[in-house]
Amino acid sequence: MPSDAQLAVGLLGRTAYGRAATTMRALPFLAFARHIVADGRVLLRMPRSCGYHEVCAGSVVAYGADNLGSAAPGESLWTVQVVGRCESHEPSAAEIDRFGPAPGRVDGEPFEPVYLRIEPRFGSVHVTEGPAGAL
Repeated sequence: MPSDAQLAVGLLGRTAYGRAATTMRALPFLAFARHIVADGRVLLRMPRSCGYHEVCAGSVVAYGADNLGSAAPGESLWTVQVVGRCESHEPSAAEIDRFGPAPGRVDGEPFEPVYLRIEPRFGSVHVTEGPAGAL
């Protein structure tokens, strides 16, 4: 039977965006990211101009995503989280292709990607049963 971390990583493969949670100056902090799953790891693409990668790299982060806004009628809602060490990552050409097209600008600044990797150590999965929107 797969672990919660493995189940969470599997569900992350069904969506493209999530949020990394860490701390900045001892305060909670959320950073948005595009993600893909590769070899059981979660790879993130963030805009360099926001500087979020500097807070995440070298830290333990929680990364979460869900299908709350994209569930089809009748589909169960789910939310997942993985926790693990986050490090800088040099993606392969195939991984860059899997991320898909990058935005042209973020907050008015030209988009320059930064890539990170999370090695999941823990995970949680929460699933509602019944119609979408019934939460």
